[in-house]
Amino acid sequence: MSTDATIAEICIAACADTYRESGEVLAHAVGIIPALGARLAKLTCAPDLVLSDGEALFLSGPPTPGSPETEEAHVEGWAPFRRIFDIVATGRRQSMMGASQIDRFGNQNISLIGDWARPTRQLIGVRGVPGNTANHRVDYWVARHSARIFVEAVDMVSGVGNDRARAAGLTHHHLGVIVTNLAVLDFAEDGTVRVRSIHPGVDPQELAAATGFALDVTGAARTRTPDAEELRLIREVLDPQGTRTREVAD
Repeated sequence: MSTDATIAEICIAACADTYRESGEVLAHAVGIIPALGARLAKLTCAPDLVLSDGEALFLSGPPTPGSPETEEAHVEGWAPFRRIFDIVATGRRQSMMGASQIDRFGNQNISLIGDWARPTRQLIGVRGVPGNTANHRVDYWVARHSARIFVEAVDMVSGVGNDRARAAGLTHHHLGVIVTNLAVLDFAEDGTVRVRSIHPGVDPQELAAATGFALDVTGAARTRTPDAEELRLIREVLDPQGTRTREVAD
């Protein structure tokens, strides 16, 4: 097995790392790479993590993609949708979601593009993002890092950023990291986005140019690559069909 990790595999490992100190919480992962990251974490650094089928079933372990039989074999619990609100409200969930826009304070938009009165694009609405960002840790996944997504100011706030959370006195607000196809970003003491690491092979100036606000890329660390066992799990156990390349091309 080749030990050369692709960008998709590096992103999966970065997503898995977000659960290292989470303990027994419900993983809510939106997207192929985040879902594979949560499943990798369950098998490696976060054995107490609770996985679900994305609806109402709790799983004891990750199923093989495309194999309903293995999913059924791992079912160990059930929670009707109304119970999810209880889990969210008590902070026993951790989300990794997508974003149509993110600004320098981590405010996230998945609702609309343009002016509120006459938007140029209608998106999916705020969904459960306000409650998520008010009650438990939230991380973000961006498959195509660009200045259209990382903007100076979002057109509408769906997910609460650090500036608004502080102004509102939200005590359980916790933005973790933003994993993209170029880098892993986190937040400085003042609540603004900063570079945690840049993926191997990515030019730091490419990252800066693809961000719509000032980002200091000097002296940034390199994102870690998954080890041989993590690569084996990704390639042979979790994603043998290679679905990860649908979000990030190898």
